[in-house]
Amino acid sequence: MELQFHGAAQTVTGSMHLVTVNGKNILLDCGLFQGKRFEAIERNKNLAFDPTQIDHVILSHAHIDHSGNLPLLVKGGFKGNIFCTHATQDLANIMLRDSAHIQEKDAEFATKINAKKGKPPFDPLYVMKDAEACISQFVGLGYERPFFVTPEIQLTFVDAGHILGSAIVILDINDEGTQKRLVYTGDLGRKDLPIIKDPVQISETDYFITESTYGNREHAPIHDMKDEVQRIVSETIAKGGKIIVPAFSVGRTQELVYVLHELVNEGKLPEIPIYVDSPLSVNITEVFRLHTECFDDETRNAFINNHQDPFGFYRLNYVRHVEESRKLNEMIEPCMIISASGMCEAGRILHHLRNNVQNPNNTILVVGYMAENTMGRRIVEKRSKIKIFGEEHPLKATVEIMDGFSAHAGRNELLEYFNGLNKKRLKQVFIVHGEPSSSNALAQGMKDTGFTDVNVPERGQKFIL
Repeated sequence: MELQFHGAAQTVTGSMHLVTVNGKNILLDCGLFQGKRFEAIERNKNLAFDPTQIDHVILSHAHIDHSGNLPLLVKGGFKGNIFCTHATQDLANIMLRDSAHIQEKDAEFATKINAKKGKPPFDPLYVMKDAEACISQFVGLGYERPFFVTPEIQLTFVDAGHILGSAIVILDINDEGTQKRLVYTGDLGRKDLPIIKDPVQISETDYFITESTYGNREHAPIHDMKDEVQRIVSETIAKGGKIIVPAFSVGRTQELVYVLHELVNEGKLPEIPIYVDSPLSVNITEVFRLHTECFDDETRNAFINNHQDPFGFYRLNYVRHVEESRKLNEMIEPCMIISASGMCEAGRILHHLRNNVQNPNNTILVVGYMAENTMGRRIVEKRSKIKIFGEEHPLKATVEIMDGFSAHAGRNELLEYFNGLNKKRLKQVFIVHGEPSSSNALAQGMKDTGFTDVNVPERGQKFIL
């Protein structure tokens, strides 16, 4: 059995890991690489393997850095199944279409720029028909329902507690008569996050692939989130300002809305309008409403059993149409605007930032991870100026960073989870999906707690298991 790492190796994006066993090639995730534009374009379009030689894909969850290159894989000739949970299938249906739309629009814009420079047209990575063809190859499975993807490979999904539908992948493999187990965490969540269930503890495995996004740092406690949101909103409203929140459409938007709903129910939120300005977020929220089987007991007891919608209350407005979105930029009175994309690389959030970053009364509330070389990271770093649509704008708004919302386990949460593994059985550990400082720090933490063969693979590195 061979394991080769083609993405999210010493970086946090573009998850793509290839398992080869008994002549079959199984791809774990097929994500988009996100970062410097031209580097991202080159990495994403040049797959390191022949798509026609991939037998099946196993998708851990719907985030674009794990799923976003699937349409290119299909465009290149991949004909196999894409296995995932039912909720992931529904989320991916929306997100991959949205990604294709973005690819088309970006290519259209770049082509106009190239034309002015006498350069050839810019081709999109993939288009809508590729996304639709890809979606037709999805196969949804329930949690804890073992399924043979080949006669020698049995797949089981268990809840990763990261976003709706996220899964830890368990592969029980007959490798030429020898039984082996490979576990891939995808992105590992945290205990006690709002809405979704906690990660399922895995104890028995021979080989273990884990993420390391926060392998060198901790999060603020989850139970402090409500108080922090209340403080930030109250302080900003007292100044007559707006709260602008870049938020991922899947997970973070719904968690923030959930907390705001709790504050409203408790009478602790100032009387301001709240807008979710992202068609994708609106559609994703509808998928959340469809999959109450993924909700934890707290959500069921607080909302579902009381016939309340966790994602709807009287001050909350979902914005679909672009004209409504434009009107938000004309508003003078205080409000909160939650918009995508989460890393401020595209979408309506750019317009809201352009119109609000120069006002010191406003607050930019960061509730998610910002990768290197993204505008979101530059905001987190509180640069004096940020470039939006090619123009520099002074960053005078207050920047508040709340990592308590993170859906990724922090360092101690990761190490606590790993300590539940049977070290006597475990042969090798592979640490991915983290910047080098995070991955290496987590590797050292594992070694310090008794793990032996711990690897931080480079992109393209291959291991014989």
